[in-house]
Amino acid sequence: MTKKRRTIALLMDYVRGEYQSAVRIGVERAAEAHDVHLVIAVGETLAGHGPSEIAQNSVYRLVGAEAVEGIVIAAATLCNHVGVEGVERFCRDYAPLPMCSIGIPLQGIPSVVVDNALGIEMAAGHLLDDHACRRVAYIGGPTNNGEARLRAEAYRKALAARALPYDERLVASGEFTIDTGRAAMAEILARGVEIDAVVAANDNMALGAIELLKAQGRGVPRDILVCGFDDVGVARYTKPSLTTVRQPIKRLGEIALETVLRMLDGAPVPLRNLQQVELTRRESCGCAYQAAAAGPLTIPPPARAGSISLAGRRDELERALEQAVGIPAASLHGWAGELLSALEQELGGGEGRFVRVLERLLDAAGREGVFLDLFQGVITLLRARLRRPGGDPAGAAVNESLEQLWHACRVLIGSASVRAEGRQRLDVELASIGLAWSGRWFSTCLSLPLFKRMLASELPRLGFTRVAISLYDDPTRATLKALFLMEDGREVEPPAESFPSRLLAPPGFLSSSERRSVVVMPLTFGDTEYFGLMALNSGVNEMVYDALRLQVGSAVKTVTLHREMVRQVELRERLEQERGREETVVAARIQTTLVPEQLEVEGLELCASMTPAAEVGGDYYDVIATPGGGWLGIGDVAGHGLAAGLVMLMIQSMVSALTSKEPSVSPSELLAALNKAIYKNVRGRLRRDEHATLLLLRYERDGRVTFAGAHDDIIVCSARTRRCVCIPSTGVWIGVLPVIDAATRDAEFVLEDGDVLVLYSDGVTEARNAHREQFGLERLCAAIEAAQASPVEAIRDRILREVEGWCPSPDDDITVVVARYRAPA
Repeated sequence: MTKKRRTIALLMDYVRGEYQSAVRIGVERAAEAHDVHLVIAVGETLAGHGPSEIAQNSVYRLVGAEAVEGIVIAAATLCNHVGVEGVERFCRDYAPLPMCSIGIPLQGIPSVVVDNALGIEMAAGHLLDDHACRRVAYIGGPTNNGEARLRAEAYRKALAARALPYDERLVASGEFTIDTGRAAMAEILARGVEIDAVVAANDNMALGAIELLKAQGRGVPRDILVCGFDDVGVARYTKPSLTTVRQPIKRLGEIALETVLRMLDGAPVPLRNLQQVELTRRESCGCAYQAAAAGPLTIPPPARAGSISLAGRRDELERALEQAVGIPAASLHGWAGELLSALEQELGGGEGRFVRVLERLLDAAGREGVFLDLFQGVITLLRARLRRPGGDPAGAAVNESLEQLWHACRVLIGSASVRAEGRQRLDVELASIGLAWSGRWFSTCLSLPLFKRMLASELPRLGFTRVAISLYDDPTRATLKALFLMEDGREVEPPAESFPSRLLAPPGFLSSSERRSVVVMPLTFGDTEYFGLMALNSGVNEMVYDALRLQVGSAVKTVTLHREMVRQVELRERLEQERGREETVVAARIQTTLVPEQLEVEGLELCASMTPAAEVGGDYYDVIATPGGGWLGIGDVAGHGLAAGLVMLMIQSMVSALTSKEPSVSPSELLAALNKAIYKNVRGRLRRDEHATLLLLRYERDGRVTFAGAHDDIIVCSARTRRCVCIPSTGVWIGVLPVIDAATRDAEFVLEDGDVLVLYSDGVTEARNAHREQFGLERLCAAIEAAQASPVEAIRDRILREVEGWCPSPDDDITVVVARYRAPA
């Protein structure tokens, strides 16, 4: 039965950062060596219990026995605001899981630490004793940070041991960053005190101090000496290079993970594992590289030029290389001894051996992030130590032979350094370009499907092949649901089921068959909103992680806002539709209720039909009998719904009232009076802009028809010719202008016995088929002519059938009025 692979968590504040990067690399290296899964949970520095911590540090609260079996805590990165006591309280929530702290000792928890006090005493002592400084300023770290407190106290002790007074004017504090180091240095100088050296509690603050001193015209080390603490990568190749106290940061990470594994196996572990520090002298204190300072190494005279031996002096030379050059020996596993062995073989006749080993060493150092130009110091030291006196002919031959070797090595180191720097710059440039593009595309995502497509496209460009993005699935954030899942660089369908948040990722993602290192970060927007978790494979350029987290968090926020906007719009539309449906019911009731119940006018055979569309418009028709004749009216109110129905109701009631009062009134006069009332009511009282087409016809028993208004053409189909004549109406719309008297004129025509009169709304002629072609006036006339001799009901039905066949689902009301004139006997 295969043994289950263990999973260990590393808790730290950021992925990016010289110290954080070194710790992470050390822990990852040990996880790979011991074949365990690693979950790197990244939040922020602990900062009380405010909303910011709840959001940014939410991932810490989810780490537990459900997902991991042990925890490594980069305590030195978490304690800046809460102190050692705060971190100890923080760790109690993880009991009884095995834990190990890195950087600061925690009560009751195994801790891997360095001798912080010794390191500062070494740095201050070097400046005070070796360089005779007497006004040494100190830039300390955060007051709540345990390491910072130890280092500050060591500075006091170094002064006291030399009977020098502690001057508070020479002391300022920062937050372990370049910016705060710059500010602290400015604060000290602003006090007007004299200083000849500066010790900073970490390298970043020392580099910030150097920047400030340069900006104010003070040379380093010409005027002021500077020393840092940590020996991060950048310290080796700044100008000037930084003298610092080296702590084996990567090794601390390795030991911490190994400690947790030993605890899981039940093996005893020390409560405090103290690692040594060492002073690395570089340019910022004036020492630079001490390659040639120690003098030549005595070499027995060779029998021939290629037989020089290092016997008896090798240990001394190895120590000289490690102490003077400043390459971290632990990270390269005895590089100095391996290089000297190759040199012995080279000197013994193994031509090319030294160059080959140096080339492998440069490759390994490049992978470790070592500044390769440091190896120029190796060659300088070896050249000085192995050079023979020039007066000896044999020695001259040896020197000439070795000079060729040293030259080849310098060319090799220079080329490797340029390539390494080029690769690093290219990696950063490609990461920056990738982030710029991903930020651009993510900012345009307004829906989850589009967002997922962008993730599938952009994440592989950034180097990610294994990703799980999950969103909280309930108000208490106890469960997550996978939104996006990627395996081997390809999007896969995420599981439909929710899973407990304390699993951190969908089941199986953190414990696959292959060993994995995964970075888990909270998915947040700002300091207070958090949506879920993002798990990504390790190994991508460190600058990408924090930037990507911000981009994805912003994209999720954008999608959320857009979804809420769409939801609000849909809700508003549903309310509008519901109101519209209610209005349609009322409008349809008005429209169908007001049609005349009986169509009886002396001398006319009459029938009519009104079919409301889905969205009821404002079609109007009426037939009003009067002594000796009658009135016919047809119209169409612009718009749909209740407002159109109300305008139609006004028109019907006014026409009915005016014709009843004065049956022989002129149609143009009636229209002019009606227009004034409609305009006043609609525009002034309702404050709307509805208007209407309206045609009024006054019919007389002798067949004379007088009409006025604006609507579709009047169709008269002659009984004699069986052909249709279209009579246009030339008036103006009702309700558009306050007065239409001048533009409204009467016109007339005379019906003969058997003639058919047809009135219709534009729902008939403008009905469209599947090809968007209108039914049109010609088809209407053809339908009328085909049924001219039939009863008026048959003519009406023929028209309606043909329109329905042309357009089964009309989007406007359809109104038809058919009348046949019968002359008096």
